Amino acid sequence: MNSEPHIMRAFDRDLETVQAMLMKMGSLVEDAIVCAAEALEARDNDLAGRVVRGDAVIDALEEQVNLECARIIALRSPTATDLRTVLTVMKIAAYLERCGDYAKNLAKRSTVLNQTAPIGDSAASVLRMAKLVQQLIRDALDAYIKRDATLATEVRQRDTEVDQMYNALFREFLTHMMEDPRNITACMHLHFIAKNIERVGDHATGIAEQVIYLVTGTLPAEQRPKGDTTAYDRGA
Repeated sequence: MNSEPHIMRAFDRDLETVQAMLMKMGSLVEDAIVCAAEALEARDNDLAGRVVRGDAVIDALEEQVNLECARIIALRSPTATDLRTVLTVMKIAAYLERCGDYAKNLAKRSTVLNQTAPIGDSAASVLRMAKLVQQLIRDALDAYIKRDATLATEVRQRDTEVDQMYNALFREFLTHMMEDPRNITACMHLHFIAKNIERVGDHATGIAEQVIYLVTGTLPAEQRPKGDTTAYDRGA
């Protein structure tokens, strides 16, 4: 009796399970990014605290995804194409876990800023940036589920919008600091918040690039467009 169809069905079931974990992880990350920014705008320390505590759930899900992927590889001996899918899931989970860390950092800085006077309408600008990044993550994960390289490419290109928003905020913070040195501490916190969100956009792009690799078998050859013109370090 040929066992190959049975093995394929088992692999598909396992993949559906791990993909459900990945989508839950993505949903939590999307919410965390926006809730952390909303906590800043609303000056809501309780909401910020929930984001910080929620990061442990995202971390646990990544560990669960990795364990399940390792089990699939060990038990199902996936073919080259299926193995690429499993490895892509693990890489996407790693990107999402890092995004969760950025959301937690954003929330922690929000609680500090909530003790100081607001800096113009910067909190509203940060929230708009966070919502844009949230959509990038959502679209990147949607591209993965649909195996849609075109949508993934669009996500990759749209990251320049996030960079442009970051550049505008960076200039705005510099202006506030030059106008009044008492704004320096708050503006530095705001700068790092904006930088964290910009890095989430980079990770959304990383997810999109993994989708392109999964669908086509190759990573994009050209460097993705970058709109961050500041001189700050771009390390993760």
